[in-house]
Amino acid sequence: MFTLDKLTNSDNFFLLAGPCVIEGEDMALRIAEKITEITARLQIPYVFKGSYRKANRSRLDSFTGIGDEKALKILRKVGETFGVPTVTDIHETHEAAMAAEYVDVLQIPAFLCRQTDLLVAAARTGKVVNIKKGQFLSPGAMQFAAQKVVDAGNRQVMLTERGTTFGYTDLVVDYRGIPQMQAFGFPVVMDVTHSLQQPNQTSGVTGGMPALIETIAKAAIAVGADGLFIETHPEPAVAKSDGANMLQLDLLEGLLTRLVRIREAIK
Repeated sequence: MFTLDKLTNSDNFFLLAGPCVIEGEDMALRIAEKITEITARLQIPYVFKGSYRKANRSRLDSFTGIGDEKALKILRKVGETFGVPTVTDIHETHEAAMAAEYVDVLQIPAFLCRQTDLLVAAARTGKVVNIKKGQFLSPGAMQFAAQKVVDAGNRQVMLTERGTTFGYTDLVVDYRGIPQMQAFGFPVVMDVTHSLQQPNQTSGVTGGMPALIETIAKAAIAVGADGLFIETHPEPAVAKSDGANMLQLDLLEGLLTRLVRIREAIK
């Protein structure tokens, strides 16, 4: 079974990366192949990320997925084809056991990080649980979310920073939160792309500031983040979800190369 030490027993940061949502098999395999090649060469432990379904959408007509079972089977195929672990979001308690049959890491969305039953259901699968910090919470409050998973019998926990709500249509990253959450004894990930979202736009479609992806990522590595979370797509402009804040796939190699140099410099 996949365990956290396979990510953290490295001198490098680890990476959770992939498309926002599984749009199809060919696209998922194409992205995974590219990132696997880059991370293997740079010696970055890698987890393929893809949501099998998007439950938190601004509008009813927003794309949510290609079908749960179909998308989960694609995630499993990615893992088997490239020999990498996979991560996906879950939204309700009954989804935990279902998704755990296909992926290695269950991710708790930021808006749901206080949902006790969801955290416990994820914990009981025995899978690694990645809890995203709510946009409305302080870093210190995340110790209680993590403790729910631990108390349910699972210490395979990591925490993810993804910015804090500021005003109505912006998020701000307070980098003090990374060492504050690391002090709880869990690896801490910086969600680079979601922290650059601009939610609550009048169009009903979330905006973003992808030009600042490198800024957020560099700062996170500089302050000692254990891992990075980056959503990427070959053509963000036509992505079916979160295209406004995703990184174009062909820019990933250069970014990771520069980040590895920062990591080496601060060691």
